[in-house]
Amino acid sequence: MLHFASLPLSANLAIFSVLAVAIWLAGTRLTYIAVAIGDSTGIGRALMGLLFLASITELPELVTTVTASVKGDAALALNNMFGGIVMQTAVLAIADGFVAHAVLTAFPRKPTPILEGMLLILLLTAILGIISVGEVGLIDGIGLGTVLLAGTYVFSILVLRHYDKDHAWKPVDLPEPKMDKPHPRQKQSLHALPLRTLVLYSIAAAVVILVCGVMLVETAQAVADQSALGSSFIGVTLLAASTSLPELSMTIAAVRLGAYTMAISNIFGNNLIMVLVLFPADIFYRQGAILHQADDTAQLALLSGIFVTTIYVIGLLVKKKPRILGMGVDSVLVLAVYLASLYAFYSVR
Repeated sequence: MLHFASLPLSANLAIFSVLAVAIWLAGTRLTYIAVAIGDSTGIGRALMGLLFLASITELPELVTTVTASVKGDAALALNNMFGGIVMQTAVLAIADGFVAHAVLTAFPRKPTPILEGMLLILLLTAILGIISVGEVGLIDGIGLGTVLLAGTYVFSILVLRHYDKDHAWKPVDLPEPKMDKPHPRQKQSLHALPLRTLVLYSIAAAVVILVCGVMLVETAQAVADQSALGSSFIGVTLLAASTSLPELSMTIAAVRLGAYTMAISNIFGNNLIMVLVLFPADIFYRQGAILHQADDTAQLALLSGIFVTTIYVIGLLVKKKPRILGMGVDSVLVLAVYLASLYAFYSVR
């Protein structure tokens, strides 16, 4: 087994770059496959982003969080999760820059992404409340709050699945989606493949993302140790950014394909799964309820996650928005909150 910590910093940075490129390519390809599967099966793009893409791209975060929990590093586990929520939402702002003719949040035809965002805000607020009041330990040190949050996540998915099929809210006067020229041909070739082949391709891409994602995290940890920064700051910044690369590549690819609802649901779906990941993290953390160890950085990350999600929910409701620097005003505000959060994370580390 390769020990990245024994390698020089320059070698770790080179490995990091190669792994990042591999994840980017696999994530982009997986987005095309998801669109083809969704169109072939009749599954809505919001649900494909929420369940299919989000579940696969969340694998690196799951492995990282469980590994940190097993090692007893609660700060790294929690801040990787909560910092990832802010980072992944900022990915939408980056993707917005690839929409040349309109604002990203003006496109979704269904209200499903709005409901996803509201449920996410509710769950993140609940986590903050549990941390403030104090977690209640159950059997073998598992917290009552994480159990309830996991159950609420499952209920939320059932609600979203039902709501995506049956809703009365319909927006009007929306911009027409446009796709970049190279991608319709690739999308068309994937549509010609049988569903079984598409599923096998998606599994292969998921394996690449998982393996490279785990190695990417190990490399990031080695770079972090060599830079002598703390677990809280590294978890909320470097690790969160590293494990968010699949989301970035998939979201940009979805936008370039014109699958705007899938792009938004992919990010909100990933952030919802972050809440679910608290449960296995609590199980594998053997020093008691993991939320007892939530520090100021973790709580600040949760607050930032609520801020950026609220901004995008408002953006989804207000369809006509001005563009600034090639992005919607909501995306500009999200990037501003993210940059301010990075400074705050460094200040409280």
